[in-house]
Amino acid sequence: MFAALRRRLTERVEQWARKRQGGDSLPLRLQSRRLYILPTRPGLAAAALLFVMLIAGLNYSNSLALFLTFLLAGVVLVGMHECQRTLQGLELVHAEAPDCHAGTVGTVELRCANPSGQARRALSLRAPGSSATHFEVAAGASVTIQAAFQAGQRGRRRLERLELASTAPSGLFRCWTWLYLPIEVIVYPRAHGSRALPRARAGRLSRESAARAPGEEEWVGLRAYQSGDSPRSIAWKAWARGAPLLVAQYAASDGNDYLLRFDGLEALDPEARLSQLAAWINQCAGPEAACGLRLPGAELPLGRGAAHRALLLRALALYGN
Repeated sequence: MFAALRRRLTERVEQWARKRQGGDSLPLRLQSRRLYILPTRPGLAAAALLFVMLIAGLNYSNSLALFLTFLLAGVVLVGMHECQRTLQGLELVHAEAPDCHAGTVGTVELRCANPSGQARRALSLRAPGSSATHFEVAAGASVTIQAAFQAGQRGRRRLERLELASTAPSGLFRCWTWLYLPIEVIVYPRAHGSRALPRARAGRLSRESAARAPGEEEWVGLRAYQSGDSPRSIAWKAWARGAPLLVAQYAASDGNDYLLRFDGLEALDPEARLSQLAAWINQCAGPEAACGLRLPGAELPLGRGAAHRALLLRALALYGN
C-alpha cells in the first residue's frame, strides 16, 4: 500500500516537473529554478539531533549547549547551500546513446563542463529503472559520463528523462534535477535464434560492391589507369599534383558471401524472424564474411565491416516503423 502510494506520488511530482520545465536542448546551463533539494536520511537524523539538543539547552538554560546547537545548525544550512551550488551553473554540452540490442543494457553518454574554479563532487547520473553512475568534475574541466539504461522493444526510442544529482558536501542533503533531453537510440532486435547460418556463396565481392566500399578492403597500392576503371577508384589527389592517372588497388576477399532473407523464415513470426536475422548478422562479424539483407520492400547489398553490419541491424530495427 505504502509502496503504491509512494509510486503514485512520485509520478505526480515528475509530471509536474515535466510540465514546469518543458523540453531541454543542448548546450544547457543548470539554473537554480530547476534544482530541487531535500534532506537525506542522515540529514533527517541530524535535524532530529539538533532538535533534541535545542530542547535540552532550553530546559536546562545551558548557554553553551544552545551555542553549540545553533553553530551546528548554521553548518548544516551552509552545507545545504553548497549542495545546491554543486549543480548550479554546471553545463551540459553533448548527449547521445549508441545503438544497442533489445533486452540488453544500453549506455547513454553525457558530457558535462565545469566553468567554475571549484570542483563539483559527489555527482551522479541515472536513467529510470537503472543504477546511478557516480562521478566528479574538476575545476575548469569537462568529463563524459556513461549511464546504463534497460533497452526495451526494437525501433527508434527516446530516452525521456535522466536524473542528475549531488549529495555534496556532507551527504545531509540531496539536490537533483531532471533532464528532458532529445536523446534518441536505435534499438536493434534481440539477437536470438536457433537456426544455423544459411549456406554461404563462396567467392569474392563483385567489382561493383568493391567500388561502393573500397575502404572496407585491404589497400594494396596504385596501378596505371585502364579503360573501364571506376572514377571513384582514381587517385585524384595524386593526379592534381601532376602524376598520371592512377587507380587504387584493394585486395579482394576470398571469403564467403551471405545473403540473409526475411522470406526464408516463413515458419517464424515477424519478430522472431528479425531476431534470427540479427543473430546471423552478428555471426558474420569476421573480416572474411560479407553479408547482405533482403527485407520485404528493401534490399541491402553485400558488404563487410562494422559500419555495414550496423546499417543492416538498423534496417531490422526500423522495419515496419
